[in-house]
Amino acid sequence: MAERGETSSAVGNDAAQVPFTSAQKISKRPKYSRFTQQELPACKPILTPGWVITAFILVGVVFIPIGLASLLASKRVVEIVDRYDEDCIPQSFKNKTLGYMQDDKTNKTCTRSLVVPKLMKSPIYVYYQLSNFYQNHRRYVKSRSDQQLRSKDGEWKTTNCEPESLVGDKGPIVPCGLIAWSLFNDTYKFSVNDTRLDVNKNNIAWDSDRKHKFGSDVYPKNFQSGGLIGGAKLNSSIPLSEQEDLIVWMRTAALPTFRKLYGKIEHDLEANKTITVTIQNNYNTYDFEGKKHLVLSTASWIGGKNDFLGVAYLAVGGICLFSAIAFILVYVLVPRPLGDPSYLSWNRNPAGRWK
Repeated sequence: MAERGETSSAVGNDAAQVPFTSAQKISKRPKYSRFTQQELPACKPILTPGWVITAFILVGVVFIPIGLASLLASKRVVEIVDRYDEDCIPQSFKNKTLGYMQDDKTNKTCTRSLVVPKLMKSPIYVYYQLSNFYQNHRRYVKSRSDQQLRSKDGEWKTTNCEPESLVGDKGPIVPCGLIAWSLFNDTYKFSVNDTRLDVNKNNIAWDSDRKHKFGSDVYPKNFQSGGLIGGAKLNSSIPLSEQEDLIVWMRTAALPTFRKLYGKIEHDLEANKTITVTIQNNYNTYDFEGKKHLVLSTASWIGGKNDFLGVAYLAVGGICLFSAIAFILVYVLVPRPLGDPSYLSWNRNPAGRWK
């Protein structure tokens, strides 16, 4: 009993030495700051009918002229679009297009005639357009090696390139991956009145791609040397930085229908002239029901033909002007007194702190 009494006495003495007070509680409340409490000086405009109507009129006045200018510029662009994948299949192969494309002995040359609707001033941009081709598929987009494309030291960096990464004992494929393997390989030759039109294929790729993404010391190696050929072959004596068809193709498209630049015709084409196009129909889109178009187009200050931009500006500008007129009529015919701004919380208590 004595021991138990001594122990309780000792505990009581210790508790007496450390008195408990409410001030010693740890507060979870954050330290007050005008910044965290959003009490710093700020502009708090009041949207009166006058301000709203003025804003709508201003947007309408700015957007409508821009829309008209964009639409007129788009209308001045001359564009020729010709689908050739169906007509370039011989009648005897209409029901076996895949066999026709895979047979190396069949003649895949196709001749098309295009009529120039209006004067086309140089440069005339030549595009190929593919439809139902999903370059944005995750596995397809990842099937490349940027390290290999940039530098010779990354030749063996082919982890993401399966199944087009290695060729047996010959080493890595350069460039590797499904994107490069499926390189577009249709070719076009143009003539007017038996006079050949040269297609300039220089500077058709982005400068940033040529200078920073494709190395001048990287050369094709073991490319399209396997049992299954996917698309065009590359000249093994020319570095990748100068193979602009490949560079254009490697910039994958976001949508299943896309155009890629093939080259430029640097001659004016007079109206009603007939362009003879000799096509080598090599690229197989029939297996996935794809479509191929040849596109010849001039350009304006907004680029190619694009009516949507002008229509969008006109639509937004017109809606804003219509809304402004409607607000004016409501404000005049059914006026409503404004509230007193002095009753707003930030005016009643400028410091912003509630007591």
